[in-house]
Amino acid sequence: QVQLVESGGGLVQPGDSLRLSCAASGRTFSTYAMGWFRQAPGKEREFVAAIARFGGSIYYADSVKGRFTVSRDITKNEVYLQMNSLKPDDTAVYFCAAGRAHPTYTHWGQGTQVIVSS
Repeated sequence: QVQLVESGGGLVQPGDSLRLSCAASGRTFSTYAMGWFRQAPGKEREFVAAIARFGGSIYYADSVKGRFTVSRDITKNEVYLQMNSLKPDDTAVYFCAAGRAHPTYTHWGQGTQVIVSS
């Protein structure tokens, strides 16, 4: 079992940056693919970014390519989402997820709110 806890959300202005963190429990963290998803009010949850297990392939949604960067620190059991040039459309609850292989995720965090507004 993997338990995930996100942090780092907040209220920022358009153009600002924010880094989300996801702390994972368990000794097998490196064997999981890790993903970031988001859900805006009134919308379905959507994929944002992912990094394969053992830090392999990286995937991004077209809407965040060039602005967001996903990374992981196996020594800390953490995965990060660096978000730059934030836009109001990035406003959402961001979720961290873990799974044996992208794009199938079986463990989810509770989410952290990101609001981009002037």
